Parts: sequence; C-alpha cells; structure tokens
Amino acid sequence: MIRMRGFLQRWVVFIIAIVVWELLTRVAQSAFFPPPTQIVGTAMEKWFSGPASSLFLTDEAFSDMLASLGRIAVGWLIAVVLGVALGTLLGRSRTALDYFGPLMAFMRAIPPPVLVPVFLVLLGIGAQMQITVIVFGVIWPILLNTVDGVRSVDQVKVDTIRSFRIPRSHWVFGVVLPAATPKIFAGLRVSLSLALVLMVVSELVGSTNGIGYRLVFDQRQFDFPAMWAGIVLLGILGYVLNTLLLVVERRALSWQPSQAHQVVGG
Repeated sequence: MIRMRGFLQRWVVFIIAIVVWELLTRVAQSAFFPPPTQIVGTAMEKWFSGPASSLFLTDEAFSDMLASLGRIAVGWLIAVVLGVALGTLLGRSRTALDYFGPLMAFMRAIPPPVLVPVFLVLLGIGAQMQITVIVFGVIWPILLNTVDGVRSVDQVKVDTIRSFRIPRSHWVFGVVLPAATPKIFAGLRVSLSLALVLMVVSELVGSTNGIGYRLVFDQRQFDFPAMWAGIVLLGILGYVLNTLLLVVERRALSWQPSQAHQVVGG
C-alpha cells in the first residue's frame, strides 16, 4: 500500500499531463498533434503487431529500433572504456594533464553534430559514422569526471599505499578506481543521455534505418501519428536506459550511505 502510494505520488503529474494532452488534442482536432491514444495505437501497429515467432515485433521494429539500440550500445561502451582508461592515466599524471589539457578543452568545445559531415566524408554512410559521432560526443563527460575522481583520492590513502610499496596495478584497481567510482558514474549518466541525442542526430543524415531516420521519413510523409510515436519511443528509451544505469550504480555504490535512500527512476 505504501509503495503504491509512493508510485502514484511520483507519477501523478505525468498522468495528469497525459490526460490534459488527450483532452486538448481531441478538442483542437489538429492533424499535427494527434491524441496520445492514437499515438499508442500507431506505435503498436508499427512495432508490435508482428508474428509470435518474432516476439510480436514487426520488420520495422527490427530494422529501426534494434539498429538504433545497437549503435548506442556499441558507441557508449567504447566511450566508457576509452574515457575511464584515459581519465585514469591523465588523472594520475600532472605532467600529462598539463600537456593534453588544452587539447581536451578545445576538442570538447566542438559540438559533435557539426562533425557529422566530416565523419560522413571520412567513413561514409553506415554504422561506423554513427558510432564515431556517439563516441566523440559522449567521451568527454566520462573522461573529465574520471580525471576529477582520480585526482580527488584521499592523500592519506596514497601515502599509505606508497609506504607499503604496493604494485601500481593493485593501487589503481584496488584504491584509485573504487574511490573515483561515484564521479565516474556521474559522468556515465550524463553521457548516456547525450548518447541517445547523438544517436538520433547521426541518423537524421546519412542513414537508411534507425529511429532518427524513421522520424524524418514519417515527417516527410505527413504521417504525424507515426512521427509522434517515434518521439515518445525516444522518451521511453531514455527513461529505461537511465533507470537501468541507476540500478547498476546503486549496486556498485552500495557501500555509500547516501545510496541506501536513493529512489531508482525517481
């Protein structure tokens, strides 16, 4: 009962917004703004009306949704590996940070969407270009948060490790990275939302499938319920991905007292 009450308290504003949206669109009768019930019906027909042997997914769901999810997963994971590795190296070396700091500041100031034409020329149309755009755009929050987290390791721990002459690999994986984990996860959450945005941007041009490509296709066909279904799908994907990362973060940081009271998905 208490959980149900908490759930309703968190979602009551969202539910009221949907009801108001339904009423206003039915009164307005605008072809550009279909009611939520029509959007849901269109989404079910587009993506979830396939045969049972395909888990009720249609061919369009396989060609667009799974393609986009694959790109965002590969691009984000590559950025996580590169960002944490480079951030750890730069965070432990003041000299390296002095040399590479200005280059990093310049590179991260470039908006990733403006590099889409460059990557399109270099890599051509396809998943390589889209994944490269995602990696370039989302690596900076991970890298900078990792550098900040590594550099903020307690000096007492550093001195203790040095006094015991513990090998560097044990030092990094046993002390530095665990101490930097809260800030690394902060960067991961920012980068995951950014990856979803860049996935759509990279599919708007130079793509033959994907959710971004389908949005533009439906808009040009004046199929506005289908276009809105794609927009709603992106919102659901962003919420689900953020919730999954929060679950992983809670488990990884369960040793922190503040995590015990955090509400997942709230």
